Amino acid sequence: MRAGILQAAAAYVIWGLFPLYFRLLQGVGALEVLGHRIVWSLLFLVGVLGMRRQWSWLRPALADRAVMQRFIASALLIAANWFIYIWAVSQGRVVESSLGYFISPLVNVLTGWLVLKERLRPAQWLAVAIAAAGVIWLTWTQGAAPWIALALAATFASYGLLRKTASLGALEGLTLETILLGPLAIAGLLWAVAQGQDSLTQVPLHQQMLLLAAGPLTAIPLLLFAGGARRIPLSLLGMLQYIGPTLQLALGVWVFGEPFAGGRAQGFMIIWVACLIFSAELLWRHRKERR
Repeated sequence: MRAGILQAAAAYVIWGLFPLYFRLLQGVGALEVLGHRIVWSLLFLVGVLGMRRQWSWLRPALADRAVMQRFIASALLIAANWFIYIWAVSQGRVVESSLGYFISPLVNVLTGWLVLKERLRPAQWLAVAIAAAGVIWLTWTQGAAPWIALALAATFASYGLLRKTASLGALEGLTLETILLGPLAIAGLLWAVAQGQDSLTQVPLHQQMLLLAAGPLTAIPLLLFAGGARRIPLSLLGMLQYIGPTLQLALGVWVFGEPFAGGRAQGFMIIWVACLIFSAELLWRHRKERR
């Protein structure tokens, strides 16, 4: 189990440090960064599958209309999630982005109740209600809804719902999604080159290398997460998932100097209480089942 904990924790640490990576790409448009992320992820994933000779799944998937419809939808959702996050970091809104991933697990269980008709336990209802109160408090004190956080949580929860009921594993699923998004990304990048507006040939060498690194930086934490998720209980995975947004929040406040006081801090504290209740209930449920 130790190996699983290390793999999952490493995945969340990498995701938590993503603001540093995207901030180093300052000056490159969010849409162009997204295009590079898709293209280099596709090439990296194709290379991984090629080395593993793991292609038997592709033809049946492409021939299955239901599978393709599901993965077209999931590809669009993950692309939207990536774009919102990249744009938010570039605009100095890392703290609000972290909020999206704090509330994401709660939005996941709420989505399961709404769509899959899953029953929520009383503690889960309490956590969702407290988180909703936190969002309302943030909206009231800040004068506007935290739409970046809500959009990130909504797109990620919807993506998770589609992937939860999908027939492909994490590696194969992400590969199919990048295959579907690849033509759009390539066309966009080629158009930028034709217009003389591409960044890859104009930015400094270190930013060129960072753009090329988007592929492994996207795929490696996903592979680590998939490996860890198979080895550790859901309750432990549920607690580890807060490593990512905690690191993002710390970077936003202490490295990038984003404001975090007054109503904003109070709203986060309310939502942290909800996250604590949610995690404690998961842990209690796991221990009860083991007994």
